[in-house]
Amino acid sequence: MKRDYRTAPIDKRVRSLLDFAWKLTREQHECREDDVRKLRSEGWSDEAIVEAVGIVGFFNYITRVADGLGVELNREYAAQGRA
Repeated sequence: MKRDYRTAPIDKRVRSLLDFAWKLTREQHECREDDVRKLRSEGWSDEAIVEAVGIVGFFNYITRVADGLGVELNREYAAQGRA
């Protein structure tokens, strides 16, 4: 799942949230009310959707701050999950 959630054996509901998180990260200008409606139709509550947006937004923000300041991961941590 770390490498590509699209090929991981996860249920449709979780995949819908991960698809939304990807879109919010990579194509945020394309997010629309229809995206939220789709999540609701998969059983996600408004509270869960707001929480997901907050978490995704925070990670996107902090990544950009780190990148902007030239922060690099230590080699041991960066190598985790690449085997």
